Amino acid sequence: MKVRALVLLLSLFLPMTAPAETKPATKTEFATFGGGCFWCMEAVFLRVPGVLHSVSGYSGGRTDNPTYEEICGHGTGHAEVIQVEFDPAVISYEKLLGVFFDAHDPTTLNRQGADEGDQYRSVIFYHNAEQQKAAGRAKLAAQAHYEDPIVTQIVPLVKFWPAEEYHQNYFAKNPTQGYCSFVIRPKVKKLQDHGVIPQG
Repeated sequence: MKVRALVLLLSLFLPMTAPAETKPATKTEFATFGGGCFWCMEAVFLRVPGVLHSVSGYSGGRTDNPTYEEICGHGTGHAEVIQVEFDPAVISYEKLLGVFFDAHDPTTLNRQGADEGDQYRSVIFYHNAEQQKAAGRAKLAAQAHYEDPIVTQIVPLVKFWPAEEYHQNYFAKNPTQGYCSFVIRPKVKKLQDHGVIPQG
């Protein structure tokens, strides 16, 4: 009893230990880009540290719930895009814009390589005013690396429609498919060799 009373007495005079501080969880953000085939763009951005998730889809058109067949028919006005969720504590939106401009040719109108049509247009769909301003600055900065004018559109995101399931993470699921072998793989390797995205 004496020991217990002593412990109780000491607790009245000794300072309380403050609980350990916990850092608030980082709030993730979203970015939406169109730069040609969404299989290519997704394969690139999923290799960017700080990108947590990517969804291939459609945006910028007139049709609700568009299908891939409708997109390829050029009647919807939608572009093939990816929407990435990223951790701004790891990578900034500005750096994502840098990857975007490095990952495709922003000077070709409605075309990337052999892929032609308005669904392959170069476009940044901004989610807020800060992204709009950052996209404008990035476009101006990127122009210094091209002789031809950059045709990238910068427009507000109105609605994003996820593409069919078989389009998601297509490169990882179909590494030996022809387009993956001869278009996506060389693009990824080139960006890795130039230090745009990590090796591996």
